[in-house]
Amino acid sequence: MAFRTFQQTSVVAAGTDMVWERITDFAGINEELMPLMRMRVPRAHRGTTVANVPVGASLGRVWIFYLGFLPLDYDRLTLTELEPGSHFQEVSTMLSMRRWEHRRELRRLDDGRTEVTDTIGFEPRIRFLAGLLEPVVRHLFAHRHRRLVRHFGG
Repeated sequence: MAFRTFQQTSVVAAGTDMVWERITDFAGINEELMPLMRMRVPRAHRGTTVANVPVGASLGRVWIFYLGFLPLDYDRLTLTELEPGSHFQEVSTMLSMRRWEHRRELRRLDDGRTEVTDTIGFEPRIRFLAGLLEPVVRHLFAHRHRRLVRHFGG
């Protein structure tokens, strides 16, 4: 089967409101991704956040740059769920992926910290690449979580 799924979970030392603000801000998303990659959203969405994107509407073509400057891929991102302070989900197609699904959930812990869980599902356009791409995508999300923990503390 070419469709792969996995989860990545971390706990950060900040409340859900603060974490939500960071993870839905396109600049915050890019800080998570760097120095491995960077996204450039269409002009109409620059300076906004994921929370301002209408559910069900495509963001348009989001460019992905390897190391922040080398064009690598593009993403036709559509937000399919949004519950402020709780979760968002996006489904898209990419140049390299027939289907990409990303859900990010926040859970407030009793001690005031926040658990961040990403659930990722993907199906490459070239099916036999799924096994090769899975460790790369897992590494990217482990990197993103390390960056979140570094930013907020654990």
